[in-house]
Amino acid sequence: MLVGLLLPAVQQAREAARQMQCSNNLRNLALACLNHESGTRKMPSGGWAPHWDGDPDYGMGANQPGSWCYSILPFLEQNALYQLGADGQMGKTSEQIAGAEERDSTAVGIFYCPSRRATKTYPILSDSQYQANSQYTSGGSYAKTDYAANYGSAFANGQAQSYTPNAVGSVDGYAWTKDKEATTPANGVIFKRSEVTLGEIRDGTSNTYLIGEKYIQPEHYENGSFIDNNFILYRGADNDCHASTYPGRTPLQDRSMGTYNHRFGSCHAGAFGMAFCDGSVRRIPYSIEDETHQNLGNRRDMKVVSIDF
Repeated sequence: MLVGLLLPAVQQAREAARQMQCSNNLRNLALACLNHESGTRKMPSGGWAPHWDGDPDYGMGANQPGSWCYSILPFLEQNALYQLGADGQMGKTSEQIAGAEERDSTAVGIFYCPSRRATKTYPILSDSQYQANSQYTSGGSYAKTDYAANYGSAFANGQAQSYTPNAVGSVDGYAWTKDKEATTPANGVIFKRSEVTLGEIRDGTSNTYLIGEKYIQPEHYENGSFIDNNFILYRGADNDCHASTYPGRTPLQDRSMGTYNHRFGSCHAGAFGMAFCDGSVRRIPYSIEDETHQNLGNRRDMKVVSIDF
């Protein structure tokens, strides 16, 4: 009887500790983004598209095809991982392919929520697109992320991957003006080929989302079938490492029903963790009003909202 009474309290204490670790992960990811901004005067870019992998020879900013997760590796004491494949050439070389494969197969603990799943690689069930600067992969086990950057409220998903070069040879002279963002500008902080400065976060850094926990259906934590969990975290702009505050995309606690994708959310009860652009981390209730959620995702709508949660 005594064990039965104590067990729930022990489980709650363990979950509280895991939730604190999750918040610490978000805080450190946000600080890495801010250190990136201090060094380059720009927030990390979201990369190009999921068929492009990170490459140290492309530098940082809009020219970097890899994801924001890749771009902040040097600011997470993971510079060796970032430099894998460096050979002084911008292209699909044997060094780049080998380096990308090693990095893609390396899980880094800060990208995983300890309440959701262990720090390890997980299956990629399908990868039908030609990998523009790395090796084609289908099946296998690769690094994932439980955290997503704020793409903003302008799009229904964090992908917007159309209109990117599909091979190394087609990069030079590519008409990037064909991006969707050219006609409907993304209003988040990290998105495809983004180079957002702190000055462009007009609503204030303490009133704008930066990185938060993302929603995943529980039955797909480990099988790679869910659309926001089916690619590698180091590859460019995709649903796996971005989430949207588009109307109707309010955050959700993980659950086994529907197709609730491209959302912020988590496995924690009551609220999910969100890092803001000033580096602070707050717990946001799932009951947040849709309009408030949109405003916090939009860096420049000049609609400052109360966030005394």
